[in-house]
Parts: sequence; structure tokens; C-alpha cells
Amino acid sequence: MLTRKQHELLMFIHERMKESGIPPSFDEMKDALDLRSKSGIHRLITALEERGFIRRLPNRARALEVIKLPDSMNPSLGGRKARFEPSVIEGNLGKVAAPPARASAVAPAGDYRAVTVPVMGRIAAGTPIEAIQTHSHTIMVPPEMLGPGEHYALEVRGDSMIEAGIFDGDTVLIKKQDAASTGEIVVALVDDEEATLKRLRRRGNSVALEAANPAYETRIFPPDRVKVQGRLVGLLRKY
Repeated sequence: MLTRKQHELLMFIHERMKESGIPPSFDEMKDALDLRSKSGIHRLITALEERGFIRRLPNRARALEVIKLPDSMNPSLGGRKARFEPSVIEGNLGKVAAPPARASAVAPAGDYRAVTVPVMGRIAAGTPIEAIQTHSHTIMVPPEMLGPGEHYALEVRGDSMIEAGIFDGDTVLIKKQDAASTGEIVVALVDDEEATLKRLRRRGNSVALEAANPAYETRIFPPDRVKVQGRLVGLLRKY
């Protein structure tokens, strides 16, 4: 039996890792649970670890593994990491490649019933560049990478999301939607002119576009200056 706060923290960690592949920081966990200090987070993590819900990985900063969820939701994760780890597809997009260090394949494509996805130009993972272009060409994607909804692809330029496993030259798969939860990686359109790929944060009455590279500053805008154009769901990489 988990306390309410233990359950809230477990689900926050699980959802963050499923979405981005990176555990939340202690500050993020503290803010999400509305706690005054990080010492409370330490106690909750210790309690979850003692109860067998999470495991701390040694010699790695912010390294947590969700082992299981409450029985009412998912009896066990079978030892797998509860992470969003975008599939990485080799050059000709014909087979699933061996995953790099920070972007592993979720699952191989079974019978490869390919889905056609339009590529809508380039997106900046760095300083925002020109807005999303019109449809340039299409690519074939395993349906396991997409799920329901309408999707499009963008070619990444820049290195501001490297700690989320997104590198210059990658192709990101985006689910088309105009809203997103805080902490999700999104395509954001700034002032109807500049498109960028960043992690979305809600900060009071402001919207923060957060990089996954300490060399880049978080940019903060009034909400009327930022429009969500979609949410990251997968990634393709050429070798």
C-alpha cells in the first residue's frame, strides 16, 4: 500500500520517463508534488525503493528505474525501464538499428506494415529557425512507433536536445496536437514565425521552452506567444 504522495511521485517519475526517457530532477519532483524541500523527495524515493517500486542505479546522476506500478494499474514492468526511448531506424528506413546510448528502440517492427508520414521541413533543436515548411517528401515508418492520431516528421537541426537523445540530423516523429502537458517535448511555434523543438514547462502565467543541453538557456514567453504544433512520439536516425 502506497501513501498518496508516494503514489503521486511514482506516477510522475513513470510518466516522465515514458515521455522523455530521462528521470525528472529532484527540483522537478519537488515542484510537481508541491513540497517545500527536496528532503521530502529523498524520503519518498527511499520508501518507494524499499517497497520494490523503483530502483536507483549506481554511479549515475538522476538514474532511476521504475520496476513496477501499483497492482491496480500494472502488476509489474517485468524489469523493463519505464521510459520513452524513441526507436532509431537505420539509413534506408528498412530495419530497426541497434540503439545508441541515449535513444533505444522500444520494440522492433513485427511484419513491418509501413505507414507513410509526411516530412514537413526542418525544426531547430537550438535557436528557433523559420517556421515549419510545407510538405517536402514522405517516409515509411513502422506503425508501432506512432499509435493513433495524425503524425508528421521534421528534420532536426541543432544540438540543444542532445541530453534527451535527439541529435542534429535526426528525424523526429510528431503527433499533431495543439496542447501538451508540462514536461513533454513539443514542436512550439513562437510568434507565428519561429519553430523549435523543446520541452514545455508551465511556470505560473508563463510558458518556458526548455533545452536538454546546459549550453542553452530556457526561454520564457507569455502564453499567447507560443503555440503547440505537436508532441514528440518517436525518432529516426541515419548512419
